[in-house]
Amino acid sequence: MRLSSFKYALNGLRLLLITQANARFHSVFALITIVAGIYFNCSIIEWCLIVLSIGTVLTAEAMNTSLEFLTNLVSPDYHTLAGKAKDVAAGAVLISAISALIVGLLIFVPKLLLL
Repeated sequence: MRLSSFKYALNGLRLLLITQANARFHSVFALITIVAGIYFNCSIIEWCLIVLSIGTVLTAEAMNTSLEFLTNLVSPDYHTLAGKAKDVAAGAVLISAISALIVGLLIFVPKLLLL
């Protein structure tokens, strides 16, 4: 793979974090979850679920952001279909975030109850 591809991808991640408050919010919770996983000595299966959940949420947020950028380019004025596209993409982020929350609760609530 060419080095420039990584440069563009890293620029996209930087743009995501700089321009999107929700991406920063999800990233903070991802870091808190990673710290909690280390503290509670999560199993390899728990780590797999945590990593997949974090990756899914951040990927959904990135896809939502890219769709918003593209929609704003092709439809600068309000259009009902553009609004629907943005709403559905935001709904996808919500689905992934709720799923990740459930995974987190299933992993960490039992560990917290043992304290």
